[in-house]
Amino acid sequence: TGIGIGPDTGLLYSYSLKCPDTKPDIISTVEFNCSGELLATGDKGGRVVIFQREQESKNRLLSRGEYNVYSTFQSHEPEFDYLKSLEIEEKINKIRWLPQQNAAHFLLSANDKTIKLWKISERDKRAEGYNLKDEDGRLRDQFRITTLRVPVLMPMDLMVEASPRRIFANAHTYHINSISVNSDYETYLSADDLRINLWHLEITDRSFNIVDIKPANMEELTEVITAAECHPHQCNVFVYSSSKGTIRLCDTRAAALCDRHSKFFEEPEDPSSRSFFSEIISSISDVKFSHSGRYMMTRDYLSVKVWDLNMENRPVETYQVHEYLRSKLCSLYENDCIFDKFECCWNGSDSAIMTGSYNNFFRMFDRNTRRDITLEASRENSKPRAMLKPRKVCTGGKRKKDEISVDSLDFNKKILHTAWHPKENVIAVAATNNLYIFQDKIN
Repeated sequence: TGIGIGPDTGLLYSYSLKCPDTKPDIISTVEFNCSGELLATGDKGGRVVIFQREQESKNRLLSRGEYNVYSTFQSHEPEFDYLKSLEIEEKINKIRWLPQQNAAHFLLSANDKTIKLWKISERDKRAEGYNLKDEDGRLRDQFRITTLRVPVLMPMDLMVEASPRRIFANAHTYHINSISVNSDYETYLSADDLRINLWHLEITDRSFNIVDIKPANMEELTEVITAAECHPHQCNVFVYSSSKGTIRLCDTRAAALCDRHSKFFEEPEDPSSRSFFSEIISSISDVKFSHSGRYMMTRDYLSVKVWDLNMENRPVETYQVHEYLRSKLCSLYENDCIFDKFECCWNGSDSAIMTGSYNNFFRMFDRNTRRDITLEASRENSKPRAMLKPRKVCTGGKRKKDEISVDSLDFNKKILHTAWHPKENVIAVAATNNLYIFQDKIN
């Protein structure tokens, strides 16, 4: 069964980013690399923190390798658009790893307007014994050089360097909400509210606009792009979701500009359940292909849906995340929580899915058994190596001892960003400025 579908989930490690009450430290994205050995987080202050999994040792077999800080660097700085008199904040919206090709690692990080390709490399040796300069770097007197020395590499303390290799800028008028690396590993797409661009990783001065939904008259605008992703195996296929709750699948072989979709996924609305909030809560905040490429998953405000790419008229699976909030939509609208954008993720075998909720709760669903569980990521309830207890929300009537009332949920504590290790049952959950890493029980 998937991780957490049962009481066998324990806290592996929790890491708090700096002070608890400063806005720049709030985590805005979480992403494992392709092997799961590295985990990157971006925050509102424009920083990227990379964690590396420690190697297992015989005397610490139970740890399965904890994640410790590997590198921290400032990815983006605040900028100002003088033409539009707009401040461009440094917050990292998305991080995507590239598959590892050599000893170095590469990742893409994006704020609202600019995407950067970073190289993360290690250096544990330095050259000594130069002919023209001393060890402290000063130039030697050429007349005193009487012998020729061959420089040698000497060991030094490990140093992890992060250097920007490419900067992809000036291509988005609106805020970037998605970046996705293509399966050819040469191109990637970036999406904002109205356009999707296709980039080559080696070319920074131009990109190809492949989707443009901007109407000639902006007063006729009825929907915006909320997320986009490339197919994991077919480099010509990608999907994008909209604020109207629809998903379009496009094929770049059909046309250079994919304004006409190849497939259109939409679930018919039940007229009896229509309300003032229907359009808001149907907006899709995240879309993810399964690793197999057969399915895709979408997250709206109240539910997660799994779609078969061969069936457009309705999802094959629907999971209610926090249906008990339907009666609270009015107050959630007033405090703007109804506009929160929750992400979702698959486990490595596509058999389980995970997404976040309020009160630092996160939900996991086993697709095979249809069992689900609610767990909480909090420092008060999560001691290292302690088992997590399933949480239940009481929707009415008499509240049991271990249940929590809907009225006492804290809507300021929310889990928007989650990630699942690509091969193991290890998950990363971002709760404001804290990163929690959980693993399944070790027998």
